[in-house]
Amino acid sequence: MDFDRDITMRITRLLSSAIGLTVAVVALPAMAQDDAAPIAVDTPARDSHFDGPYVQAFGGLSTRGSDGGDSLRFDTDGDGRHDNTVNTAAGANAFSPGFCNGRALGATPGDGCRSDKDGAEYGVRFGYDKRMGNFVLGGLVEGVKSEAKDATSGFSTTPASYVIQRKLDYGVSARARAGYTPGGGALFYVTGGGGVAKIDHDFLTTNTANSFDPQRGNKMVWGWQAGGGGEIMVARNVSLGLEYLYNRYSDNKYNVEVGPGTAPATNPFLIDSGSTNIKGSNKNFSYHSLRATIGYQF
Repeated sequence: MDFDRDITMRITRLLSSAIGLTVAVVALPAMAQDDAAPIAVDTPARDSHFDGPYVQAFGGLSTRGSDGGDSLRFDTDGDGRHDNTVNTAAGANAFSPGFCNGRALGATPGDGCRSDKDGAEYGVRFGYDKRMGNFVLGGLVEGVKSEAKDATSGFSTTPASYVIQRKLDYGVSARARAGYTPGGGALFYVTGGGGVAKIDHDFLTTNTANSFDPQRGNKMVWGWQAGGGGEIMVARNVSLGLEYLYNRYSDNKYNVEVGPGTAPATNPFLIDSGSTNIKGSNKNFSYHSLRATIGYQF
C-alpha cells in the first residue's frame, strides 16, 4: 500500500497519541502502589474489561491515497475486453491528450484536474470479546458511511473530457479481532474481515454530440478490510480508541455505452462497430480509514 506523505503523518500522529494515552492508563495502578497513600484500584473492574458484548460509535477520515496511473479503457469492437484504442478517421489516437487521476475541470488537460477527495466517515458497530487472561479474541459487525470520492478522467482531441466518478454510499462488514490487554485498562488489537458495500457512480462529459448510457452502476460489491488499533477504558464501562483500516472493494462492473447521438458515422466512438464502451482501469475501490471510537461495554 502506498501512502501519501500527509497520510503517513496523520497515521503517525494518531498512533503516537494512542500509545501515549494507553501507556498513561496502564501506568496508573503502578503509580498508585508507589504512592505513600495508595489509591484503591478497582481490580474487579479491570478484570472485566474487554470481556463480553459492547457497542461503539466511530467517526473519522476516509482518505484515498495515491492512484497514479489510472486511466479509461475502451471496447470499440464489442468483444467485451476493453483493450482498444479510440482512433479518428485518419487513424490517430483520439485520446492522445491523455488521462488524469481525478475529476477534469474542463475540456482540456490545461483546465486542470481535481485530485481525489478525502471525506468524513462515521458509523456504529456491535461486537463481542472473549478475554483469556491478557489475550482477547472477538468479533464485530459494523455499518459505515463515507464521503470520499474517486475519479478518473480522459481527454479527447475534440476537445472534450470524460469522467468516471465513484464513492462509497454505505458498507456493512463483519470482522474478527485479536488483541492484548496488560491486565485490563487498555487493549491493543489487530482486526480483519469481509463485507459488502454500495458504490455510487457518476459519469460526466463535455461531449454534447454522442449519447451516453451508464450501465451496471450503484451495485452492491464484495470487499475486505484489515487494520488495527487501541482502546483505553476511561470509566468502568466506557472506552475511547483510535483505529486504522485499509478497505478494498471489487468494483469492475460499471461501464458507459457511447452511442451516435447526433454525431456522424465518422465519429471516433462509432468507426469500429457503431458504439464504444468505456470503463475505468482501476478494478478496485480502495481507501484508508482513520477513526476515533467511543464505546460502552455491557
